[in-house]
Amino acid sequence: MSDGRAQNSERRVQISQRRVQIAENLAAVREDIAAAARKADRDPSEVSLIAVTKTYPASDVRILAELGVLDVGENRDQEAAPKARETTGLGLRWHFIGQLQTNKAASVAEYSSFVHSVDRLRLVGALSRGAVRYDKELTCLVQVDLGNAEPMDDNAARGGVVPAQVPELADAIAAAPGLRLGGLMAVAPLDAEPGPAFERLSVLAMRLRSTHPSATMISAGMSGDLGEAVAAGATHVRIGSAILGIRR
Repeated sequence: MSDGRAQNSERRVQISQRRVQIAENLAAVREDIAAAARKADRDPSEVSLIAVTKTYPASDVRILAELGVLDVGENRDQEAAPKARETTGLGLRWHFIGQLQTNKAASVAEYSSFVHSVDRLRLVGALSRGAVRYDKELTCLVQVDLGNAEPMDDNAARGGVVPAQVPELADAIAAAPGLRLGGLMAVAPLDAEPGPAFERLSVLAMRLRSTHPSATMISAGMSGDLGEAVAAGATHVRIGSAILGIRR
C-alpha cells in the first residue's frame, strides 16, 4: 500500500473513531437534557441543543450534522467564518455566542442565523446593516449580565447589559431592519450558584414577553450547569466539552 493510501486509510479510521466518540457523548448529553426536563415537569422537546464547536475542526461539525445536530455555536468570527464556508450545504444554523466587535458584525451576519450576545446599541445598528446587506432576517438575543446591578462603562469588558437596560436594547433590536428579537441569553456568574441566577433570567424573560410576545428564547446553560438552566426554563442550552471533549 502506498504512503498516500495508507494515510487515507488511517484518516478514515480516525474519523470513524471520532464519530463513535461524539455519538456516545451526544447521546449522554441528550439524555441529561431529557432527564432535567422531566424533573422540571417540562417536555424535553422544549429544549434545543446548540453544539459549541469552538477550537474543533470542521470535520467535527460534519459529524454532528450527520448525527442530527444542526444548531452549531461559535464565539470568534475568525474561526467561525471559515468553518461556516467549509460546511456549506449541510443545512446548519450558526449561532454566534461570543462577545462581538462592531467591525465584525457584517461578517457574522453573513453566515449566522442567531446572535446571542447583543450587548449595546451600536452593535444593533451594525448587525442590522449586515442583515440588510445579505437580505436576511437575523435573530438577536439580548445578553444579560446576571452578576452586576449597575451599568458598566462602555469601555469595560462586556458580559451583557444589566437587567434595567434590557427593555431599551430589546426595543432597538425589534425595531431594526433585518433583525428579529429572539429573547435573552446569559452565562451564570462564576461566583454564584447558577440556579438562582437562571431563575432571575427567567423572570426577566417573562417581563420581556409582556411587551414582545414572540421573544421566547432563553439561552442559558452549558456543560456544567445545564440541569439548573433547564429547571429555570431555558429553551436553548449551549454545550461544548460534554459533546466534543475537553478543549486543548
